[in-house]
Formats: sequence, structure tokens, C-alpha cells
Amino acid sequence: MSTLKKLYIKTYGCQMNVYDSEQMARVLKPHGYELSDTPEGASLILLNTCHIREKAAEKVYSELGRLKEHKSTATSPLIAVAGCVAQAEGAEIIRRAPYVDIVLGPQTYHRLPEMIERAKRVQQLKANDEPFSPVIDTDFPVESKFDFIPQNSDNKNVSAFLTIQEGCDKFCSFCCVPYTRGMESSRPMSAITREAIHLVSHGVKEITLLGQNVTAYHGQALDKSEESSIAQLIYHLSKIQGLERLRYTTSHPRDMNAELIQAHKDCEILMPFLHLPVQSGSNRILQNMNRQHTRERYMEIIEALRYAQPDLALSSDFIVGYPGETDQDFEDTLDLVRQVNFAQAYSFKYSPRPGTPASMHENQVPEDVKDMRLQALQALLRSQQKTFNLSKIGQTLPVLFERKGRHAHQYIGRSPYMQSVHTIFSEDMIGKICHIKVNEASLNSLGGTVNMAHEAA
Repeated sequence: MSTLKKLYIKTYGCQMNVYDSEQMARVLKPHGYELSDTPEGASLILLNTCHIREKAAEKVYSELGRLKEHKSTATSPLIAVAGCVAQAEGAEIIRRAPYVDIVLGPQTYHRLPEMIERAKRVQQLKANDEPFSPVIDTDFPVESKFDFIPQNSDNKNVSAFLTIQEGCDKFCSFCCVPYTRGMESSRPMSAITREAIHLVSHGVKEITLLGQNVTAYHGQALDKSEESSIAQLIYHLSKIQGLERLRYTTSHPRDMNAELIQAHKDCEILMPFLHLPVQSGSNRILQNMNRQHTRERYMEIIEALRYAQPDLALSSDFIVGYPGETDQDFEDTLDLVRQVNFAQAYSFKYSPRPGTPASMHENQVPEDVKDMRLQALQALLRSQQKTFNLSKIGQTLPVLFERKGRHAHQYIGRSPYMQSVHTIFSEDMIGKICHIKVNEASLNSLGGTVNMAHEAA
């Protein structure tokens, strides 16, 4: 009889959370846990949460309400809440959902096996009506959690995330990251290199370097004499045999320096796509947000990047309806979007996060005004994204294929510009970079055929 225990993980939010969920599954695998696609029959149900927006946190509480019924099943699973909501609202989670067994912050998931054993003991104390304390671990431990994560030896993906940096020291007035993820910390260059080589040896062709503020990377250099920059790390990783594509996210304009911009020119495997959040096109709002850059500085960076890598495609983040935002401030944002011309972007209405300076501003923008501004911004961004995709029709693009599509012999991959690309081909294309002649484009994807002449060449 199998002794494997089912583990169900639901992940909210950013790519960092996706990476963290993978690491938690990896930590638990030696302890007999096997990932499951559904919570039914699971021994452990884990929600890995995001606290960036108010609705994201409320979704967690709604999901916990739905999961409560699993407590009365035969497996009676442990329920754990991890991530940024757990870090920010640990006691509140236990108050609103007392059936939750474990609350753990983003820096403590390497201690999850120990927490599970403690939670089992708490269950026994509850059953015997004995005093107990909930299992809450939201410390910022001295030891690095990365030192306790076993390497992934059963990777089946051709693309992988690799965390190089966590936390943020910027203290943007709308953001909770410094409070939930802590101050900026970077992994040593040697540890990152080992993990990258390990990933490539198991079939990974593309690595995305992750960090809440990835361009602020300052990990220990290989010779341990000084700190390394992200540009130096990129130059070093680009030499790994078998690594064909490299990306990084999420960056901050304040840390985009000449060395990093030069890397976009020099490193062939650094893809011509960059996510560079600006948040607003108004200098007044940027100052109130404590973004520590101006509209003009952002435009200078874009100009320098495009000079270094002329075919660079750009993505960004925008917040509309920040406290005190006027019609003119919003028009400044639309004007910046028109000038930059983004290939894709993410845009959101401002929502107050508890404990952040912006949440205490009295001059909040009415919801109906936020709605109208968001619709106008998103219409402009969608138009730019579709135009960018349409511009690829007739071009031949190298596409890294990652998975099968829904149709027979259909394969789906990514272009250098992060576009989803689909094609029909008789041979297995997963893990291969093939040249696709684009013959159709929509808002969210491209379609095409294998350029046999290019492949033969």
C-alpha cells in the first residue's frame, strides 16, 4: 500500500509565489507528500497567498470558507496559509478561520515539515480539550531558507524560475512588500550558479531570474571578496553550456544602470523583453508614491535600452486612482503610454493595503472615477499590445516550445518577446527552439508554421 500523502497547493499572485509553491512541494516530497490537482483526499491543503491588492486577500478568506468542509472528511486534512497574507495577517487568519492549522510567512517555508508535526500535536490537544497555541511562524529567520531546499531532480519543464533576490527597501507608499517579504536580501552568486547548472542539466532551456526588486541584486561574488551586480550575474550565467534563454523580473527604474543596459546589448541569450514598472506618468504622483524616479528618468532609461537593443519590447505596471490623482495626472499617464508604446502591461485600480502610508491618505479617488480611468488605460494598452502582435505577421521568430496544445499535433511556446505562439507539426516539438513564420495574430497569441527553409539552414 502506498504511503504517499496528497498535497494540494493553490497559488495566488506573482511569479515569486509560483516559485515558492514549487519549493514548498520540494521540501515536503522527502516527507512523503505528492502533489494533487484537487483538495479532495489531500492530507495537507496549502494556500500560498498574495497581499498586493485588497480583493486578493479577501479571496483567500472566501477560499478558506469553502475548504472548511474538507475538515469533516475521512482524511481531515491540515490547512495551511502561506505567503504574504499570512505574514501580514497571521492572527487575523486564525481569528476569522480558526480551523486553519498552520500560518507561515514567505521566509519560513523550509521549516514546514516541523510545523506540520507541531500542528498534528495541536490537533491532539484540541481533541482532548487541552490548552494549545496555533502554529504561526512569520519570523524573518537568520538562516537562508534556500540552504534547506533539496534540488529538483525530476524537472519536466523547459522553462524555470530561479529566485536570486527577495524583499525590497524602496518603501513605495502603496506597497506592502517590505513589510511582508522583509528587506532586500540576495543569494550568493555561487548558489545561483549551482542551481542554474542543475536546472540546465535536467532539460531547462530558459531561466527567468526572480526577485521582488531583482535589479537591486547584490549577492556575494564568486571570489567572495565583494558583491556582484545583476549585470555581472547575467554575464556569468550566459556562459552556461545549454542555457539558451535568460530573462529577469521584476525590475525597478531606480536600479537600471549603464552596466545592466549594456548587458542587453552584449548578451545574446538575454531576451529582448523587459518588464519595467513605472506605475504612473505623473511626476507629482510618482513623488507621492515614493517611487524615487521621475517620468523623465524613466523615458531616458527606455531610450538607452532601445539604443542598446533596438528590438526590445517593453511591459510595465500601472496603478490608477492613487490618492489625490487628478484628471491631469491621469492624462500624464496616458501620454507616457503613448510615447513608450508597450508590448503588454498590467494595470490595476489603487486599493489600500493596511499599514502602508497611502492607505491613510484622506484624498481617496472615488471608485467610479477609478473604474473609468482603468477602462480608458486598458483600452489604450490593449490597442498597443494587439498592434505589436500584428506587427509580427510575416516575420519568422525563434520559439521555445513548452507544451502541447488542445488540438492534435498542436504545440505552444514563447517568442523572445514573451508572446504565446502556437503551431501544428507532426513531430514532437517540446523543448525545441524552432523558427516559426507568423501568419496570424490576436491580442494574446500568435500562430504560424514551421519555417522549414530556416530550419534546414
